[in-house]
Amino acid sequence: MSEVYAVRRARLRECCNAVGSTAALVSRPANVRYLAGAAPEGAVLLLGSTEDVLLCAAPPDDRSPQTRPDDSLRLHVTAGVGADPAVAAAGLAVAQGVDSLAVEEHHLTVTRHREIHAAAPKLRLAGVAGAVEQLRVVKDEEEISCLRIGAEIADQALGELLESILVGRTERHLALELERRLVDHGADGPAFPTSVATGPNAGRPGHRPTDRRVEEGDFLSVCLGATYRGYRCEIGRTFVIGTAPADWQIELYDLVFSAQRAGRESLVPGTACRDVDRAARHVLDSAGYAEALPVRTGHGVGLEIDEDPQLTPAAMGKLDACVPVTVEPGVHLPGRGGVRIDDTLVVRPEADGGPELLTITTKELLAL
Repeated sequence: MSEVYAVRRARLRECCNAVGSTAALVSRPANVRYLAGAAPEGAVLLLGSTEDVLLCAAPPDDRSPQTRPDDSLRLHVTAGVGADPAVAAAGLAVAQGVDSLAVEEHHLTVTRHREIHAAAPKLRLAGVAGAVEQLRVVKDEEEISCLRIGAEIADQALGELLESILVGRTERHLALELERRLVDHGADGPAFPTSVATGPNAGRPGHRPTDRRVEEGDFLSVCLGATYRGYRCEIGRTFVIGTAPADWQIELYDLVFSAQRAGRESLVPGTACRDVDRAARHVLDSAGYAEALPVRTGHGVGLEIDEDPQLTPAAMGKLDACVPVTVEPGVHLPGRGGVRIDDTLVVRPEADGGPELLTITTKELLAL
């Protein structure tokens, strides 16, 4: 893997050279991990003119390969309680003869920026914008493999929950059980706070579980995700509890399913990101649900659960192959509940079979 990280750092160095900087300071944790193999709490990465250095406030925990930084990096532990690795990195850059340092201005606080300037007043700080985030958009097969395993874990946890008795249990209890099952099956942990929503809460984006108990006839919507070796995926499904679904529930579910299928089928390399959103949104708009729709159809996933590309009506750019995204349309009707169906997929060319579905739990409307 050292070669992989070296190539990633070389690509970032090219971006920095293009804006006139011979070195870069990477401070956003997910970006540090992407370039260094691990990101101990508070660590920063210096891409220097003579060597690359990972700076930490304390020695990293190397008991697991997943928490061990790239062996080819020099490790520098900052001296003194409260010493800022970013400020120390600026000093190392000056010692290497660097006069212009590219920094992640979108992550660096004003206070930290001032402290770096005070420690190295002759060092010009330039912006590197979202260069690392853009490098992270297209995943290699090792990254996709981690996402695939995470999706299998999430599918397994959800499948086991569906085999248990649900009536009378609270949203909060079910969410905690799902997160426990994720860890039991090998996840680092949940990819984000698990959402379980019943009855009038069902289908609400980002719903935080409450003490409401599952009742007969409820819609039950679940959204969960697993983190595996740092990579995060998600899945969302909606079910009906107890009895056979009501006519309005079947109609709404079929509509959201059609919208989700339209979005999935549009995941072709070269497709504009906004056209994926448009494909799913058009189905729901045409049925009169324009006011009940979320602001986006999906987003990229990886070391963070919400990455580029964004699948929104105003999104810029086009999809590339090997980009993992979610497709997650939904409709929430205040006071009644709603439906959300959410999958993680990898964009693949048609010659390779089209989009690869990572989350495979059935999308049939089940009565549990």
